[in-house]
Amino acid sequence: MSRLFQLQENCLRTMGHSPPNIDTNEKISLKLNHVISLLFVISAQYPLISYIFYKRNDMEEITACLSVVFTNLLTVIKITTFLVFKKNFWKMINRFREMHEESGDGNGYGYVEEANKQASVLGRAYCISCGLTGVYFMLGPIVQIVTSKWRGTIYVRELPMPMKFPFNDVDSPGYEFGFMYTVLVTVVVVAYASAVDGLFISFAINLRGHFQTLQQEIEHFDLTLSEKDIQAGLKSVVHYHEELLSLSTKLRSIYMPTVFGQFVITSLQVGVIIYQLVTHMDSIMDLLLYASFFASIMLQLFIYCYGGEIIKVESLQVDVAVRLSNWYLASPKIRRSLSMIIMRSQREVLIRAGFYDASLANFVAICRTALSLITLIKSME
Repeated sequence: MSRLFQLQENCLRTMGHSPPNIDTNEKISLKLNHVISLLFVISAQYPLISYIFYKRNDMEEITACLSVVFTNLLTVIKITTFLVFKKNFWKMINRFREMHEESGDGNGYGYVEEANKQASVLGRAYCISCGLTGVYFMLGPIVQIVTSKWRGTIYVRELPMPMKFPFNDVDSPGYEFGFMYTVLVTVVVVAYASAVDGLFISFAINLRGHFQTLQQEIEHFDLTLSEKDIQAGLKSVVHYHEELLSLSTKLRSIYMPTVFGQFVITSLQVGVIIYQLVTHMDSIMDLLLYASFFASIMLQLFIYCYGGEIIKVESLQVDVAVRLSNWYLASPKIRRSLSMIIMRSQREVLIRAGFYDASLANFVAICRTALSLITLIKSME
């Protein structure tokens, strides 16, 4: 049990959160660190936007910078959201733990343990993916500098990210300062993206595990018991169902700004990165850079779409579980109670933000848009 919810706790600690039982001074210190991280990421918008104005006549450079601007803006949304709702996340983790301890994981079905194993594997893989993308951005200029010296050619220094500072950022020591600043911003952005998104998919997979446990409890419910025992059992089932619906609603409420920002900004990023991919087909280095960046942002979107999809599907399966049970053995009164569970479960639980639903259908739609953009840009060349 001590490691069952390790991924969620690690995600929160990565963002500077600690359990609510710490002393007041430490809480103030952690909140201050959180605010500093937010201001630090916001400060990166200035050199990014300055670069856009500096390269305003070069469409390729502008689009390259816009993709980074959008990523940074999305991180600002995520940090702000977590700063506002930071207490809610420990409450959700604690509630999941309490539910698991109270239910004994559905009399041994093992869905919650399996859900946490899947969340841990997926969370680690996602963190590694984000980290490798950040490292690739950082290593690009270093590799080019080393290669230029080895070949004896002249290389104009470039920062890992398209930024323009209000000082000489090409020569020393301005270049070194700009490089370190960019590295620190990238570390913060990668850490928060990994933690925020990893926490979401962890909650979503846990909810799926609990919905599956609920389905098994309903399907194997013994309707040959006495009326009193059946009523008590149904009361427990209905309470469990209401608890899961409540947690789903809280998850949707907390992540609404993040999901909305993820869809809007990813849609914009797809356009600019596809443009970069198509216009840099002759450069292996640039092609690998933008391909890895594109894969990273699409993986971020997939995390939310997959999480929303599994919650929606498993919430609807509660209806199927009732129909697969021995409902025909129950009395008319019990059947009416079961029909109420069916009616409630027929309303799918959606992770929705504005006019966006986190679902695999919307993810596929954005992928199709990306393919259409590639065809369009190629035909215009």
